[in-house]
Amino acid sequence: MVPAARRLALPRASRVLAGSGGRPLDVDGREIVAVRESWLVEDRWWTPRPLRRRYWEVVTVEGSDLVVFRDLVGGGWYRHR
Repeated sequence: MVPAARRLALPRASRVLAGSGGRPLDVDGREIVAVRESWLVEDRWWTPRPLRRRYWEVVTVEGSDLVVFRDLVGGGWYRHR
């Protein structure tokens, strides 16, 4: 019997205060002190449900590493870890 497939690390909705250019300044009440990387993902543009997201890998004042993204199609901010 084959086990059912499951999704890992589903993104969670987050509160993000963003500055100029969309740079996260605060994620869920945690101050952001550094941006490690930012990238744009555009996929499924040929379907009725395109995916367009701006990702940010950031470091909090406590030293935690977070990956957040802004959904550029539907709006809203989400966190991966």
